[in-house]
Formats: sequence, C-alpha cells, structure tokens
Amino acid sequence: MTKAGRLAMELSHEKRRLKQELEELQSDYDDIKPTTPTGTTDWYVKWVSMLLAVAGVFLISASFMLYGQVAYLISTVGWIYVGMQWGDRAIMIGSAISGTAIAMNIVNSLVV
Repeated sequence: MTKAGRLAMELSHEKRRLKQELEELQSDYDDIKPTTPTGTTDWYVKWVSMLLAVAGVFLISASFMLYGQVAYLISTVGWIYVGMQWGDRAIMIGSAISGTAIAMNIVNSLVV
C-alpha cells in the first residue's frame, strides 16, 4: 500500500471516530438541555412571577413593606399556576406556604 493510501485510511478512521464522538456529545447535550417549553402561557407566567418575587424582596428590603408583600403574594399565585401546569407539587406547595405566610402578614398589618 502506498503512503497516500495509508494516509487516506488513517483519515477515514479519524473521520469515523470524530463523527462517533460528535454523536455522543450531541446525545449528552440532548440529555441536559432545558426541557421547559418557551413561548407558552406558563413560560410567561413563570418569568413575570420571578420578576415580581425579586421586586417584592427588594421592595421589602427598601422598607416598602406593603408593596413588596403584595408583589410577592402575586408572585406566589403565579408560581402555583405554573406548578399546576407542570404537575410539580413541590412548586405548588412551596408557593402556597410562602403565599399564605405573606397573606397572613398583610392581613395582620392591615387589621392592627
């Protein structure tokens, strides 16, 4: 076999090896890429709820207690909706508990 023939065989083997490695990497990527749908109603509710939760925390930190609590309460309602859409009980329970605590605090501060 000529030198050119051996080189062609080596290149062919290397091409197969690289193709196999690329397929494995693509498979690994497909396994770890986010599966959350984008552009759906629950996607928008999720992001609006996240922004409201962050705004609520900052408002509370800035001593705007009522506004911060209301923003956070609305956020928890959004997260409960998202949890229902995704069938994720952990999101629903965590949001319901924190939302109830915030609602109790709002009622307590308005009544007293």
